[in-house]
Amino acid sequence: MSYSLIDIGANLAHDSFDDDRDAVLERAAAAGVARIIVTGSSDDSNTRAAALAETSNGVLFSTAGVHPHHASDYTDESDALIRSLLTKDVVVAVGECGLDYFRNFSPRAAQLEAFRRQLQIAKETELPVFLHQRDAHDDFIDVLEHFLPELSRAVAHCFTGEHESLREYVELGLYIGITGWICDERRGKHLHDIVSIVPDDKLLIETDAPYLLPRTIKPRPKTRRNEPAYLPEVLRVVAEARGQSVDHVAQITTENAARFFGLPPSE
Repeated sequence: MSYSLIDIGANLAHDSFDDDRDAVLERAAAAGVARIIVTGSSDDSNTRAAALAETSNGVLFSTAGVHPHHASDYTDESDALIRSLLTKDVVVAVGECGLDYFRNFSPRAAQLEAFRRQLQIAKETELPVFLHQRDAHDDFIDVLEHFLPELSRAVAHCFTGEHESLREYVELGLYIGITGWICDERRGKHLHDIVSIVPDDKLLIETDAPYLLPRTIKPRPKTRRNEPAYLPEVLRVVAEARGQSVDHVAQITTENAARFFGLPPSE
């Protein structure tokens, strides 16, 4: 069966793709990845992601937000840029935004402030939110729960947490984005064991390229750079872990992504 998969998170504005971005997109299409959401995570990447999407003839869409690593750089100008970009049809979600206490590249106070401001944008624009959380579960939930009743949709992007946090996200009605982390026998076995609790209508798949190359790909790629063409491997492992057919998971994740981001019907 041929697929028309949607990669809900790929950092295609990353400079590692500057030399061969067109070839990367050709490989993705050949692998059955029909559409890709390009993640925005800073003022610069937001602008570049939107520009890529605008020239892609309906293949690429983008998000606009400030990652918690860059929260110290969140200014009124950042806020205004996000709001401006969200008026474009190709910019389909607020984020990547959230909290990351694992690295604390930005002070926690700055992260909390930037997170709240972006959730406010999502509330006002009624656009979905692309969320990031690492080692900050309690504060993340405290902030998010305040806004959730007034948010249209939200996805826990690149979920790598434990059973308890996954169950809580599911109970809150979040969509769950699964990456190649589930293909990592060292770090991802727990995720392999719990991904089945995600309801069919809340499951999404993504590469988070150029990061998180699936370790189960055979033969092993020559470089460690991940790319959207490897999304079918995430699909395969997710289906296996859920005890579902690849065709079924392909269908539901594609339908969910199109609905979540409000994408136009595929041609």
